[in-house]
Amino acid sequence: MSALADRIAAAKSHDRAALVAYLPVGYPDVDTSIAAMVAAVEGGADVVEIGVPYSDPGMDGPVIQEAVDVAVRAGVGMRDVLRAVSAVADAGAVPVVMSYWNPIERYGVARFAADLAAAGGAGAITPDLIPDEAAEWLAASDEHGLDRVFLVAPSSTGARLRSTTAACRGFVYAASTMGVTGTRETVGDTAEALVARTREAAPGLAVCVGLGVSNGQQAAEVAGFADGVIVGSAYVRELLEGRGVDGVRALSEDLAKGVRA
Repeated sequence: MSALADRIAAAKSHDRAALVAYLPVGYPDVDTSIAAMVAAVEGGADVVEIGVPYSDPGMDGPVIQEAVDVAVRAGVGMRDVLRAVSAVADAGAVPVVMSYWNPIERYGVARFAADLAAAGGAGAITPDLIPDEAAEWLAASDEHGLDRVFLVAPSSTGARLRSTTAACRGFVYAASTMGVTGTRETVGDTAEALVARTREAAPGLAVCVGLGVSNGQQAAEVAGFADGVIVGSAYVRELLEGRGVDGVRALSEDLAKGVRA
């Protein structure tokens, strides 16, 4: 069983892609960040990636880094993340933790898996962990029935695509551009080509595309070839620029219309 795969399949049964929203815990504070996640769900997000604050978020662009830095300085930790997981589950979306490996390792891999499952989490996305080095996480996620999502990129070889997707459960995260995350003016052709290559490597696995989508029009474009549309920086910008929870909800409504277009 896979909560993520089930939700993405449910969206597909309605002839649309799933909307996956990313927000970090702790910006501008824990309670507001959780309220923003709930607002994203109210606006139409199917899945919420709950970001774990980390002091060295090397793959995140400047928008996310700015927000995460505030959370790190405030001492936001895994207990706050687990509270967000429960809130998102209660709101009706599927919560999945997005975390660099170091915070999970510090918390304890087995403890993280047990606590995440108890909080109602579906699993975790680990952007800097490759399956070859993930034996402990693979075992813990199997024990607690959690999904595990690894990343593929345009530079991934055919062999890497096959080994990465074989270790995934729920979906595979297709990072559609090289480099750090952040909104972009156009989606580009790279994402569609990567999705096609990934589906060839793993025909039965959902492919969700992240890195760059910022509005409903772009979401509609990506939804034309991907199983899920992942949006991060655009959501975070709503908080950074002062539009707050209402801004997050409005953006989610726009993106939700896009994935349904």
